[in-house]
Amino acid sequence: MGLAGKAAIVGAAQYKPEKYKTAKQMFHLEQVADLAHQALRDSGLEASDIDGLVVNGAQFHEAEVFVPAMAAEYLGIGVNFAEVVDLGGCTGVGMLWRAAAAIELGVCKAVLCVIPARMAPFAPNEDPAWLYEAMKYGGHSTRYGAPEAEFDLPYGHMGQNTGYAMIAQRYAAQYGYSPEAMAKLAVDQRTNALSNPDAIFYNQPLSISDVLESKMVADPLRVLEIVMPVAGGAAVIVASEELLERTNHRPAYIKGFGERLSFKSPSYAEDMTVTPVAEAAKKAFAMSGLKPSDIHAAQIYDCYTITVLLSLEDAGFCKKGEGMKFLMENDLTFNGNFPLNTHGGQLSFGQSGAAGGMSQIIEAFHQISGRAGARQLGTCDNVFVTGTGGVMSEQGAIVLQGGA
Repeated sequence: MGLAGKAAIVGAAQYKPEKYKTAKQMFHLEQVADLAHQALRDSGLEASDIDGLVVNGAQFHEAEVFVPAMAAEYLGIGVNFAEVVDLGGCTGVGMLWRAAAAIELGVCKAVLCVIPARMAPFAPNEDPAWLYEAMKYGGHSTRYGAPEAEFDLPYGHMGQNTGYAMIAQRYAAQYGYSPEAMAKLAVDQRTNALSNPDAIFYNQPLSISDVLESKMVADPLRVLEIVMPVAGGAAVIVASEELLERTNHRPAYIKGFGERLSFKSPSYAEDMTVTPVAEAAKKAFAMSGLKPSDIHAAQIYDCYTITVLLSLEDAGFCKKGEGMKFLMENDLTFNGNFPLNTHGGQLSFGQSGAAGGMSQIIEAFHQISGRAGARQLGTCDNVFVTGTGGVMSEQGAIVLQGGA
């Protein structure tokens, strides 16, 4: 039971990451329309082909409810399938398999999955303080009745940094910890970014000593092991097989997926060293008929270096507790034996909110369709992609495969 693998990514678009202070502000509806236009042009399809829409409602500034209807109206399209996905950094992966499922069920033929992530203009009488307050607490809820508000935040567990540091500390206590291995991971991804003109850290080389000497933010995580939030936005178009003859590029079929949520705060995780992606990846590989050794590139969500380490272990690329050794013994660059986050990852490409996770999907599509430029892999038919939301709390995995 699962996907038959007949729906495919056929088009994509994303804004070049920019620092918030210099990025042009656009209403989120404007961003949706602009990204849709770019993705359609990339795909070769027409707006009239789109009959499905998946948006990230939590990202919209113009409305909190009825977001798909508002977006469809603004785009001037009618859809048979509408969905709001709110999974943080796992939103892109979650959008993708939902779109594929709707297409395979015959509900629709082409789905626009879009996440606007540039700052929207504030109204003249609107106080932007709410946004800065929310950012201070990260993904944690401060609302009355939220378990985090009562049991986490009062004790200093706020924002993402402390949560991921706590996970890293637990891993270190159980399996040991190599700062050099984690630094190498960041450096290999930066090497990939040096061949990606769209990366926020393009033309900015990085060494292992640079990482190890960078500021400690939350022990053992240093500033160069943590993503820098940027302005951006992304969209992909998923289409049925009957539309593929009209598209421009080699399609990336969605062959398998898995999704797992079991907690929001890692305080309630049964074992912080075993992440939800373990179950998600197992399902994705089983559905696709592929295994980790069949994968030509891995695009692993990388909000922190520890996220990548645990995801590699739990997805089956190496055994539990051997991730540090795996990082040291393998070349993770696009020229290496284990290409990882070939666009630079969010650590070096940039993390544009929930759209950050879409960057891994788009890089997978570009590699499969042979459009990754200087970082293009010689062979790229099978790609494994993950998404992570919250503090390792919402995770998903997909397996993509290139068409003939």
